[in-house]
Amino acid sequence: MLKEFKEFAMRGNVLDMAVGIIIGGAFGTIVKSLVADVIMPPIGLLLGGVDFSDLFVTLKEGTVAGPYATLATTQEAGAVVISYGVFINAVISFLIVAFAVFLADSFGQ
Repeated sequence: MLKEFKEFAMRGNVLDMAVGIIIGGAFGTIVKSLVADVIMPPIGLLLGGVDFSDLFVTLKEGTVAGPYATLATTQEAGAVVISYGVFINAVISFLIVAFAVFLADSFGQ
C-alpha cells in the first residue's frame, strides 16, 4: 500500500498540482497586498479619503459604546459588525486573480 501511495504521489500531475497550490498561495498573498496597499488607497483618495478596510456597519455595540473610528477598535470592543469594506477588497482580489488566470490560459493556448 505504501508503494502504491508513493507511485501515486510521484506522478507528474500530482507534483504539478502541488507546485500550483504553493505558487497559488503565494500569488494570493501578493494580490491581497496589491489590492490593499496599491489599488485601494488611490481609489479611496479619489472618493474623499475613504479607507475601504474600515467600512463597516455596526449591528450591535460592544462592551465599549461607539461610535467606533476603525474596524479594529470596533472588533476590540466586541461589537457585531458587517465589514463590507473588507468584502469589497476580497472581491477586487478575486477579480485580479481571475483575470491573471484568464491571461495565463490565453497565453497557454
